[in-house]
Amino acid sequence: MSQNKKNNTLAFTDFVLSRRAKLCSESTIRIYKFTLGRFLDFLADRNPEARFVREFLAGLVERQLSDSYISIHARVIKTFLRFCYAEGYTENQVRFDMPRIGRKSLSFLKPEQLPTILNACRTKRDKAIILFMVDSGLRRAEVCDLRWNDIDINSGVVNVRKGKGGKSRIVVIGVKARRALLAYAREIDADGSVFGLTANGLRSMILRISTETGIKFTPHSLRRTFATLSLKAGMNLVHIQGLMGHSSIEMTRDYIQALTEDYIEAHNEHSPIDKFYPLKS
Repeated sequence: MSQNKKNNTLAFTDFVLSRRAKLCSESTIRIYKFTLGRFLDFLADRNPEARFVREFLAGLVERQLSDSYISIHARVIKTFLRFCYAEGYTENQVRFDMPRIGRKSLSFLKPEQLPTILNACRTKRDKAIILFMVDSGLRRAEVCDLRWNDIDINSGVVNVRKGKGGKSRIVVIGVKARRALLAYAREIDADGSVFGLTANGLRSMILRISTETGIKFTPHSLRRTFATLSLKAGMNLVHIQGLMGHSSIEMTRDYIQALTEDYIEAHNEHSPIDKFYPLKS
């Protein structure tokens, strides 16, 4: 093994250990291992340099992979190279421009679509999950980690103990979501895990409903639905940020999708020409 390849391998091992020391989740560790494994295979016995990073990312672009997929690779590589410089694995800090991501209109459910989705639920558990996720804005992993003693049915307060980055927070669910949980709880031994699903199991359940209804949605689009409809219902953006567990308002804004009909309604009400310059017939 060449000295460069040995150094890259040691740096990779040390980096993964450092992420474990920071209490990163296993899913995050898997992303680091997968992404950096591909990058280091590409480097082979070469030192990590900006030109090689650009060449690697260009290869992903040529394969017509999504903007978000390429961006994840770039962010992971950037974090790794900063670590390498800080820990003395590289003499110079490697800098490169992050790929630009085209802003897309991300999917979320409209209020009129929810009855169709709920009617496609085969069990009370399915219905409780949909209502719970739309009303709480929780991530898929957070929903799967929930236990019954995390939920106060009387107040609607939900204690999220394993949020992203190991952070805990409080969210709230309303009366209808709580009643759906109670209806589901009457059929089972309500102890331990609330929904008894893995992340893949939850994704499969939602994929089935999406296929049967023809309404394309994912666990993450249910989270965007919470953010968008909460704002539409009048909730303060700062409160939405706290409930979603975002570190900044900017992150929350990225989740909220403006509705075309909202633009039309707002313009009809506030059009500067219609308000101040009425045309004479």
